[in-house]
Amino acid sequence: MSSKPSLKAKGKSTKGSKASKDNENSASKILKEWSTWGMKKAKVITHYGFIPLIIIIGMNSEPKPSFSQLLSPM
Repeated sequence: MSSKPSLKAKGKSTKGSKASKDNENSASKILKEWSTWGMKKAKVITHYGFIPLIIIIGMNSEPKPSFSQLLSPM
């Protein structure tokens, strides 16, 4: 005896609720991807931009030091 596969959906889901769930999932997935992308870019910018930012701020302060004075530890 072979049984036929059932075409009925199990559970209480309807087409309307399934479509809204898919839409919510895709929106949250897109938000998660964009936030991950943004955090990766922010990490790279912070990593490579911190020291040059400190040097620029130091060169624009009073009294005006020379570049070698900014880089030397004393």
